[in-house]
Amino acid sequence: MKVQLLHIDDCPNSADAEARTRGALDAVGLADVLVESVTIHSDAEAVVTRFGGSPTILVDGVDLFPTTPIGSLACRVYATANGYAGAPTQRQLEEALRGISR
Repeated sequence: MKVQLLHIDDCPNSADAEARTRGALDAVGLADVLVESVTIHSDAEAVVTRFGGSPTILVDGVDLFPTTPIGSLACRVYATANGYAGAPTQRQLEEALRGISR
């Protein structure tokens, strides 16, 4: 399994997203899976990677929270139980990971 965290420079939510992704992987028994941090530097890169905004979490090249790719350097929001946030909750990540590992 390949997990990538796509983000733009200075994204205020990248660290939280990475920590929650790591925690979720550990919680679902995937502690040996690395989280690769990938900085998106241009609109062209955003198009090629099907970037959904910063941060985007990909598992084997597929957005863990499918959305329309935006093709530009922009932030992303996630709907959570407590409203919109700059990163999914660890619980959301765990549920999504369990859904793909079945």
